[in-house]
Amino acid sequence: MSAFPTGVAVVTSIDENAEPRGATCSSLCSVTLTPPTLLVCLTTRSSTLAAIRDSGRFGVNLLHARARRVAEIFSTPVDDRFGQVPWKRLGQGGVPWLIRDAFAVADCRVAGLSAVGSHTIVLGRVAGTHSSPAVPLLYGLRQFSRWIPEEGA
Repeated sequence: MSAFPTGVAVVTSIDENAEPRGATCSSLCSVTLTPPTLLVCLTTRSSTLAAIRDSGRFGVNLLHARARRVAEIFSTPVDDRFGQVPWKRLGQGGVPWLIRDAFAVADCRVAGLSAVGSHTIVLGRVAGTHSSPAVPLLYGLRQFSRWIPEEGA
């Protein structure tokens, strides 16, 4: 699967102390349009997953091509990840929105959780979105890249 390119997102939530949590995620997809539902997979021992379980909400921040640094920050053990990126709370649940680095964000309510091996599948009903045009960040073959649209397509 490492040869299959995918978009890159940072999944965010708020923990029981109202502190932001987040993790880079490339295992995500749209499940259904009615009702709008997304699927993300997170490491079961993740503090982001613990915050999602506690709050029942999460954000899916789709990163644009210039956000590689942010993808790296949220994929490694870094102190105060949210102190290194601009963000604000989104929607009623206040999930963190990476305002400079995400070209789209979905505010989701947990619709289901399922543990599979070392990861947990999280289904989320989309409660709201915000988006702007941008070129998405991709990950495949163990490297970051960007979408390059075909000329004349």
